[in-house]
Amino acid sequence: MAKGKRCVLITGCSDGGMGAALAVEFHKAGFHVYATARNPSKMQHLASLGIQLIQLDIQSADSIAACVGEIPQLDILVNNAGHQFLMPVVDTDIEEAKRLFDLNVWSHIAVTKAFLPLLLKSPNAVIANQTSVGAVVTLPFQAIYNSSKAAMAMLSDSLRLELQPFGIKVVDLRTGVVRTNLIANIKSSEADTVALPKDSIYAPAKDVVEKAMRQDGFEGQGMPAEQWAREVVQELSKNNPTAVIWKGESAWLSRLSSVMPHGLFDGTVKKLTGLDQVEKMVRR
Repeated sequence: MAKGKRCVLITGCSDGGMGAALAVEFHKAGFHVYATARNPSKMQHLASLGIQLIQLDIQSADSIAACVGEIPQLDILVNNAGHQFLMPVVDTDIEEAKRLFDLNVWSHIAVTKAFLPLLLKSPNAVIANQTSVGAVVTLPFQAIYNSSKAAMAMLSDSLRLELQPFGIKVVDLRTGVVRTNLIANIKSSEADTVALPKDSIYAPAKDVVEKAMRQDGFEGQGMPAEQWAREVVQELSKNNPTAVIWKGESAWLSRLSSVMPHGLFDGTVKKLTGLDQVEKMVRR
């Protein structure tokens, strides 16, 4: 680590994702980057750039402790790791939903607590939590995932106030649509998670609902990850970054919808997700 460089640690940096894009842009901006992932073999592109890789399973207390032990200095912590889950609320397996919250919410708190002593030593420390525009936008079949992001958004805002006396800034990355390999990964490795249960009340519209759950038609859409990461790094590099960073395709529209009358965009959302077709099918 070069003396005088600010240091950033990012969770969830597997190649092709937003964490990896952030690692590249922080590296270009002159930071010493600690790129972490549960499986370091999935960070080959970052390794080729000379970025320091560390194994970190954010759901393992031992792995978190080992990672902390490898880092002498930390100025910015980016809690980025997470997973997506789509299913109608009434068809949700509660245990699976709990596992999602363990990863998307509680693991980030565990990581934050573990790295807090290092951040307290930094003269300009920042904690950035990756949430989503889904934290404020109602989308059918995404309630469990979006509610985990909403929970993290509230925790971030509370941390923002609670850590102000210690000079630590907390930022919510309210991210819109970004072009990554997320949808492709869901389709290739977890097909069972996009299937309705046999007794689903949505059975008459099974094909339409499962298409929405697979996010068919959305793969390849969104702001390029490199552009999103570059804009986010520019914001996080400031001495006083804003508390909420809205970046990504449709982020501005999501921000607007969050202050408009409730339900104003229901018709648009139904068409976007196919819920308008579902209504017709289940009422036959």
